[in-house]
Amino acid sequence: MSCPLAPGMRVRNPARPDWGEGQVQSVVGARVTVNFENAGKLLVNVAVVTLEAIEEPRDAR
Repeated sequence: MSCPLAPGMRVRNPARPDWGEGQVQSVVGARVTVNFENAGKLLVNVAVVTLEAIEEPRDAR
């Protein structure tokens, strides 16, 4: 993971695209709780699993 994770961030697990997008619920060290669209709330060890941050679309003004 190239950027630090924080609660509220949107992420995906590229190794498990079937889980869908997830929202970070909490971060404690390398343990990240993520609520995924299709897999529910999971505890992910980011020392082992790489999560990708999803860029939020910017408002077009």
